[in-house]
Amino acid sequence: MIQIGILGYGNLGKGTEIAVAQAPDMELAAVFTRRNPDSVKILTPNVPVVNVSDMENWKDKIDVLIICGGSATDLPVQTPQYAKLFNVIDSFDTHAKIPEHFANVDAAAKETNHIGMISVGWDPGLFSLNRVYANAILPDGKDYTFWGKGVSQGHSDAVRRIKGVKNAKQYTIPIEEALEAVRSGKNPELSTRDKHLRECFVVLEDGADAQQVEKEIKEMPNYFADYNTIVHFIDEEEFMQHHSGMAHGGFVFRSGRTGVNKEHQHIIEYSIKLDSNPEFTTSVLIAYARAVKRMHDEGQCGCKTVLDVPPAYLCTQSADELRAHFL
Repeated sequence: MIQIGILGYGNLGKGTEIAVAQAPDMELAAVFTRRNPDSVKILTPNVPVVNVSDMENWKDKIDVLIICGGSATDLPVQTPQYAKLFNVIDSFDTHAKIPEHFANVDAAAKETNHIGMISVGWDPGLFSLNRVYANAILPDGKDYTFWGKGVSQGHSDAVRRIKGVKNAKQYTIPIEEALEAVRSGKNPELSTRDKHLRECFVVLEDGADAQQVEKEIKEMPNYFADYNTIVHFIDEEEFMQHHSGMAHGGFVFRSGRTGVNKEHQHIIEYSIKLDSNPEFTTSVLIAYARAVKRMHDEGQCGCKTVLDVPPAYLCTQSADELRAHFL
């Protein structure tokens, strides 16, 4: 059985625990937290909750540590830090900073011959794979990615980190006219702002400056600065009543042409619709944790992404079974 550790017990940590319970070849070894372990109640019986200060004592007991922090401030520190102790996997989703994060994790993981797999989920992750496949198949074409409508965990977390914010949810909303123009084969030129609207619902701490919070949200680089962003300030009761769900989804398109005179148009479309963004994301993490274990057993080390993993490494089935039932 692959021994799984979870670092952080928020939405992603809870989703990971559920996904581990559904994996026939895995078991949960420990949950690590920055909080008082006595205050964290998990679902799995007889599994210890351990303070992060004791993690080094577990370095030979965990096959893969799944790091369930936020991309804004947690993962840039935690993933390289713990890649020195464990094989690790994260869902870092700040696309512009992936090369920098990769380099940091690669250097740390290679120090102790571990694997650090980053940016695993559905985007980056599954959508990344679809973009790569589609570009290889249709080299003469254009890519389009739309997210939503749904709750972005990374963007919501980034808003919650702003001083004065008690709670927040951010919805990513595709602009329907742009989506239909792509789907119909018009190949429009679309800026970041043309494709999505971002809508935030924010509960403030007592005495917080709403105007300053809104300014910080709208000017946040890599998250909101390039988008039309709407910010609503609401009370906690309204937040709990109307904004407690975690649905999300999205679309990846590749629109390309073939033929001597480029007379034939082709559109590849991949889409997902999710009731629970964190539970789906952690289901992807668990599949790739299986691959991390296999790759490490082969002697590999350093930083990896979904682009480096053979599809067969994600599955519990043997190669014969995969060929018989999926090929």
